[in-house]
Amino acid sequence: MAEALLRLEGVTKRFGATLALDALSLEVMPGEFVALLGGSGSGKSTLLRIVAGFEAAEAGRVLLQGRDIGALPPHARPVSMVFQSYALFPHLTVFHNVAYGLRRDGVARPEIARRVAEALAMVGLEGFEARKPAQLSGGQRQRVALVRSLVKRPPLLLLDEPLGALDAGLRERTGLELRALQRATGAGFVMVTHDQAEALALADRVAVLQEGRLAQYGPPQVLYERPATRHVAEFLGAANILEGRARPDGAVECGAGCLLRPPRAAPAYALRPERIRLVAQAPAEKGVTARLKDLAYRGDGWLAMVALPGGAEWRVALPADAAPPAPGAALSLAWAAESLAPLDA
Repeated sequence: MAEALLRLEGVTKRFGATLALDALSLEVMPGEFVALLGGSGSGKSTLLRIVAGFEAAEAGRVLLQGRDIGALPPHARPVSMVFQSYALFPHLTVFHNVAYGLRRDGVARPEIARRVAEALAMVGLEGFEARKPAQLSGGQRQRVALVRSLVKRPPLLLLDEPLGALDAGLRERTGLELRALQRATGAGFVMVTHDQAEALALADRVAVLQEGRLAQYGPPQVLYERPATRHVAEFLGAANILEGRARPDGAVECGAGCLLRPPRAAPAYALRPERIRLVAQAPAEKGVTARLKDLAYRGDGWLAMVALPGGAEWRVALPADAAPPAPGAALSLAWAAESLAPLDA
């Protein structure tokens, strides 16, 4: 098995009385794109800054390619970082922004020219060498910031909300370009984001952080389809949570007034809105009746908010071509047994 590119072992960090990271351990493999996802205060940006050397861990180790880099200053670490603000030098041209790090490292001028030209060609910015950052669009500035970090060929690139300043349409397109760039260079990418869809679409693995701890780490499909905890289930895609109460016959009663026969007993289960379908009559198991409270059109379909017996509210995704039910209408809902994800916490 290949050695981890980045290994964090029991990293702990406090800011006064606030515990930002709580003995967090994590591995990133060579050439892997990892997204750090979590709410405000979860510790994701602090973790990135510790790897970059801008913050010092109080306990634990940071190993890059097997070497403990915890005592090295930022400039001595073979790591590059892209900030949300891009941090381009406004008085320098695109060429000199990209070349800046190479010049500081004493790279020969012909080699600088070759590598800068190669880097700009990777992101389609040939012919922009003489422009200043103020003459570029937001997406172009973001590309310059990326290749400025990659031109030194670091094994690991850290990205702090790199797409946060872009509008929705440009953000999606640039995100796909970012992933293509990562594949082309072979560098390991660790990206901080609060955007769930962005993390799921771009990353090989997603780390969900909660209060400085690692709530779950794995491929996007696993985290979405089989969340380990309520926090992960609700944070990624706003799953419906069914409380479980086991019966002697092995069935599980859920708080929504339905009966389940899940593959294994658990305190609760996650059920994604798109896994629920409308049926003529709700089955005795894997189904429930509800009443429509509200309906919103989302372009790719309808989002229905429904009220279940007992007061619980669920989200149900309906296809765009479905005839939307009227507010207050009674609905019969059903789902497949394999759509239930057991939650252990």
